[in-house]
Amino acid sequence: MYLLKTYSIQQVLKTFVLIFLGTIALTISAKIKIPFYPVPMTMQTFIVLFLGLAFGHKIGLATVGVYLLEGIIGIPVFSNSPEKGIGLVYFTGPTMGYLIGFLSSVFFAGYLNLTSNIFITFSKLVFSVSTIYLFGVLWLGNLIGWDKPILEMGVTPFLLAELFKICLLTVLAKKIIKFRKFI
Repeated sequence: MYLLKTYSIQQVLKTFVLIFLGTIALTISAKIKIPFYPVPMTMQTFIVLFLGLAFGHKIGLATVGVYLLEGIIGIPVFSNSPEKGIGLVYFTGPTMGYLIGFLSSVFFAGYLNLTSNIFITFSKLVFSVSTIYLFGVLWLGNLIGWDKPILEMGVTPFLLAELFKICLLTVLAKKIIKFRKFI
């Protein structure tokens, strides 16, 4: 009720539509594999950062939260999840830390004040995306054991692709943030 008192019905509806469209974008970005070296990449982390930049930290966080909830209840939204989805079993697998890291990444991308200085913007986006890998490595190490080459398995193959995505977002950041005025 408080939400309805402080916001108009139109604003609430717009927020729900944005969250819905954001979860669709995340799902599509998880399913499309782009040939890249040394491993194929998805544009999922790009979309996570994009949602933070475009929607801000509150709506971006809600969008990623709904996306994760969709996957947990069995909707096949995650990368490599089967057509019927397997919900919590898939979520608690090796990628759980990365998926949880989406929450921190979208929050920081939407919360941090991105200035006009391209190097500061780049640095803040690097920080935002690195939280995904921090949570991912922590979970992966806990799951498979710390004696395994966790960084070589869970971070190193993706660095080049992440650099590409962050550079692209850095160039587009000012234009993306302007979208917030319409939210």
